Amino acid sequence: MERTHMSAFALYQTLSVDASPPAKKPSLQVAAKKKKKKENGVAVNKVNTLKAQTKSEKKKMRKKPLKSVPREESLKGTTEEEECVNGDGEALDALLTDLARVNNSRERASKLFQWLINPIPVKAFFRETWEKKPILVQRKNPDYYKGLFSTAEFDRILREEDVQYGVNLDVTSYTNGKRETHNPPGRALPFTVWDFYERGCSLRMLNPQAFSSTVWSVLSILQEQFGSMAGANIYLTPPGTQGFAPHYDDIEAFVVQLEGKKHWRVYNPRTDDEVLPVVSSPNFNQADIGKPILEVVLEAGDLLYFPRGFIHQGDCLPDAHSLHITISSYQKNSWGDLLQRVVPAAVEIAMEEDVEFRQGLPLDYLTYMGVQNSDKEDPRRTKFFSRIQSLMKKLTNYAPVDAAVDQKARDFLYDCLPPVLTPEELACSVQGAPARWERGRPMDVGACITNQTQVRVLRAGCARLCSDGDAVHLYYTTDNSRVYHKEELKSFEIKAEHTDTIEFLIHSYPKFVTVGSFPCDSAKDRIALAELLFERGIIHTAEPL
Repeated sequence: MERTHMSAFALYQTLSVDASPPAKKPSLQVAAKKKKKKENGVAVNKVNTLKAQTKSEKKKMRKKPLKSVPREESLKGTTEEEECVNGDGEALDALLTDLARVNNSRERASKLFQWLINPIPVKAFFRETWEKKPILVQRKNPDYYKGLFSTAEFDRILREEDVQYGVNLDVTSYTNGKRETHNPPGRALPFTVWDFYERGCSLRMLNPQAFSSTVWSVLSILQEQFGSMAGANIYLTPPGTQGFAPHYDDIEAFVVQLEGKKHWRVYNPRTDDEVLPVVSSPNFNQADIGKPILEVVLEAGDLLYFPRGFIHQGDCLPDAHSLHITISSYQKNSWGDLLQRVVPAAVEIAMEEDVEFRQGLPLDYLTYMGVQNSDKEDPRRTKFFSRIQSLMKKLTNYAPVDAAVDQKARDFLYDCLPPVLTPEELACSVQGAPARWERGRPMDVGACITNQTQVRVLRAGCARLCSDGDAVHLYYTTDNSRVYHKEELKSFEIKAEHTDTIEFLIHSYPKFVTVGSFPCDSAKDRIALAELLFERGIIHTAEPL
């Protein structure tokens, strides 16, 4: 007997409001966020830096209809045995306390991500779902994400922090097919903000990690899972309203429902050109987007993931408000973004080093090449294309790939949140050093580092060694601001004789090593370098100094 398809939303509407659902395991169905207000700007002219870095390293050593995905599908047959952190949805602060005991920050990130998407195994998610299709997790556990953020925290931030319209908060509405922003100038105070909300406007808090220590902690951990900036926005929507028009984003979106409930519709990318798009879309009309592939009501404790390019819209039901946080990542982090840096630099290097790239074009090439000649069947055109293909193939020999990757890494470090220190790390770092003013003078000044002192880098990805032409710099995130790009990226020059030590420290993580084991020329150099790294917050000691 053929079964008639019923969307999750339609099923939801048939349930009795008073009925209490039985406890059961989270359900999975194949299925956002409004774009985080930031752009990881790609530098326009870094060819010279790439060329210089490559040389120093050498010295050192069209539109088609898109096939629809199934409307509903269950994830089955995932056999990876992965530890499920906080599977029962214990308080988030307890989870973060447990994670603080994990010795390796990358392992910590993996465990936190597993908690976010539980019960989907992490390996299965990245193999089968990431960048491919939406997925829905319904948990029937409203407290699963409890402690991450709340309307009470929203109100506290408005009262205690300097929240500015258009910078930290947007007031929006979407009625009769028209999307509007209602931001007045100046500070967003509760008197005005809650009046907007009462009149049916949605509130979007941008970069909540600047105000919420818990959101900061979660994102600072997750950024190591993605190897790309982890951002977030908070959305508070009144009952019976919609704040945003249908659109798609240029980020991977994890919609985490915190309070209330929200009706979501997700649609396939309309064409191949809109699969994994480079930029976010404009607002669409309902007639532009077709029928949804997923329609569902998210309730507190539920999760909805969709890749960039999937059109989505969410509206509140009449009987409840909605509070959700969208965690996002992978903006401008594609192969194409990397090649935009590699190819121009490769051409310049090839022109310097290979005479073939400097040989002149044919005298008459303008007579048979170009759009006006593209329909000609001319053997000279075939020969011309053959030469281009040959040069393109040779170009890979001059591609400064490692140098371009280092440029991407510097951008990532610039985007990164600073690490949140555990109490133990604080006691063993420069931030918790005992230096103080007491009895009319400074006390316990100086690092007191010896050859026997055990140290390691603070996080697996908190520092990176990069060559800038003839100089080598160490870039680091420990002095970054919680406010996006408030500070310039921090770095300092490393002497050539100390580069091996920096690499030794980075590659030794998560193990502690003694200062005496640094591959430096003298004990004096070892201690001086350790003190410098300690003062910058890049390393911490195994025991308080």
